[in-house]
Amino acid sequence: MMKASVKGKYDGDKSTGVGSLAFNAGDLKLRATMTDATLVAGPTLNGLSLAVEKPGFFIVEYNVPKKDVRFQFMNTVRIAEKPLNLTYIHSRADNRTIVDGSLLIDPSNKLSVNHMVGTNNCKLKYTYAHGKIATFEPCYDFAKNAWDFAVSRRVYGDDVVKATYQTSSKLLGMEWSRTSKSTGSFKVCASVNLAEEVKTPKLTAETTWNLEM
Repeated sequence: MMKASVKGKYDGDKSTGVGSLAFNAGDLKLRATMTDATLVAGPTLNGLSLAVEKPGFFIVEYNVPKKDVRFQFMNTVRIAEKPLNLTYIHSRADNRTIVDGSLLIDPSNKLSVNHMVGTNNCKLKYTYAHGKIATFEPCYDFAKNAWDFAVSRRVYGDDVVKATYQTSSKLLGMEWSRTSKSTGSFKVCASVNLAEEVKTPKLTAETTWNLEM
């Protein structure tokens, strides 16, 4: 089976697009991703990446124009009978390594850590899910010595409203999204910097279409 997806994003006076094509080859999934830079000025290699994935185990992605390889490995171990999901990501070009872990304490509580190896960039996030209706996520950024907060609530079935606030930048955001397993998703975001004298909202819209062939 082959799957295709197209994502479009409108950000102020700028619009971008990303398309991907994936198909299964046994236990592996092969995927090609293109941006609008690949096609706008005629067929080029700009924005083209190729990936091989074994879901739940690894992803190897090759960025063709940058000649960069990105490795991602996933594994799950159990601590006190609780699942700990681990992800290791390494990008060869900028020699950057990220380690991510999330511990599912119970269906309502999760603890996550994201760390860039060799730096003080580390984030600790706690997620509380109130059934399938609402989610509260405080996150502490050790590099910025600041808190970020996110609250989301499901309304009208597949619609989700989310509010975010970054204390370090005083950036307040609102997001409305709708997701459909058969057709794709649609998202509208608005953000405003409360530290600026002129508080002009920034609007973005993003939509994704999925197709199975």
